[in-house]
Amino acid sequence: MKCGSFMSRIVSEARATLLLAVPIILGQVGQMLMGAADSVMIGQVGTVPLAASAFANSVFAFFYVSGLGLCFPVAVLVSRAHGAGRAAECGVWLRHGLAVALSTGVVVAVAMEVLGGQLGRLGQPPEVVVAAQPFFALIAVSLIPALAFQAFRQFAEAVGRPWLPMAIMLSGVLLNVGLNWILIYGHCGVPALGLTGAGVATLTSRWVDLLVLWFILRTHRPLRPNWPVHWWGRLEWVRLQELLRIGVPASGQLVFEVGAFTVAAWMMGRLGTVPLAAHQIALSCASMTFMFPLGLSMASGMRVSQALGAGQPERVRPIGHGSLGMACLVMGTFGVVFWLAGPVIARGFVNDAAVVALAGQLLAVAALFQLFDGGQVVGAGLLRGLSDMKVPTLITFVAYWCIMLPTAYWWGVRGGSPVGVWQALAFGLAGAAVLLAWRFHWRTRRLAGEQGRK
Repeated sequence: MKCGSFMSRIVSEARATLLLAVPIILGQVGQMLMGAADSVMIGQVGTVPLAASAFANSVFAFFYVSGLGLCFPVAVLVSRAHGAGRAAECGVWLRHGLAVALSTGVVVAVAMEVLGGQLGRLGQPPEVVVAAQPFFALIAVSLIPALAFQAFRQFAEAVGRPWLPMAIMLSGVLLNVGLNWILIYGHCGVPALGLTGAGVATLTSRWVDLLVLWFILRTHRPLRPNWPVHWWGRLEWVRLQELLRIGVPASGQLVFEVGAFTVAAWMMGRLGTVPLAAHQIALSCASMTFMFPLGLSMASGMRVSQALGAGQPERVRPIGHGSLGMACLVMGTFGVVFWLAGPVIARGFVNDAAVVALAGQLLAVAALFQLFDGGQVVGAGLLRGLSDMKVPTLITFVAYWCIMLPTAYWWGVRGGSPVGVWQALAFGLAGAAVLLAWRFHWRTRRLAGEQGRK
């Protein structure tokens, strides 16, 4: 294939991926804004509540992604059925995916409630643990509507209706902020609940988001051919197996990554309340920018799966190269902003001078790993679209648990350096990005070779 022709296909596929990704990105940003709003509004109450929210949210994230990964196959399999023109099958996959999401949500929420009484064993300052426990109990219950929402959301995105969940997620942010204002600070006749009020607001917002999305999808006329004919019939074990075949490794990838960041938060807590609070600020910022390549990852994975379902494997590599290029451009831009304006950004969260100074240093390191973070998540999404799960899961385990965490402990905890922990995070992300990009390159060469022999 001539270079000019290949480049034009990359640009064309990148444009189509971006059109799908924009509402997904906006929806992801909405999800993160809910957490960022909690951090900003809790930060005005004090450093201890902010550190407690950082600790509780880092533990919650570990459990949330274990369930989120099991929802990812809904997007992959619905996209493949949609690409092949099998509308009714899209609804079948949604019904099975929702069953997996709800059952996972209940089991994990119960496990979190049990763990909530043992948070003091995780080595955090006593004042942080006491403040975190009621907040943690509330966000544990919110896991059930959050995972069910993800199943419906990925169904809508896979059948070409990404703007519907996006609008609901952004509206949910406004609802959450309003409830925070009432419940955290004590307005409208409600007593000030502080961090516990933020938990009530988050739980309420997630239930409202789920119910509204279900109602809109159910009544949206263009989706009737794709909507499940019935909900209460027997589930097919073959379909559940396929969901788990993709979902369990996807969950493993997320658990390995988020689990590593959870351990990093534990390491920062060992270094003190100020480092933990600074870590929460820097992580909130880095997580916000991460939503952009994450949206590209989800969109490119769905488009790869649609291309395979439509019998067009020659489109896979241009889709992937376009997505990786866009991720590098966006994350490089955010990296420059973090490098130049870190302390200014940190002051928007908290007034404590020590926390602001340290958060600014951490954001300077975050500027370094922005490119790697974007590359690894897009690479993982592309491979998920190919249903390539086992090797990428092994890659993430090695990068985060065999490289990142031992280095973070040595540079950070042993060296007494919060910045050293974040330098190790960048090191692990770099390893994951390089290996996942190589895996996609190898798999698409093999795919193109097999297509050429047919």
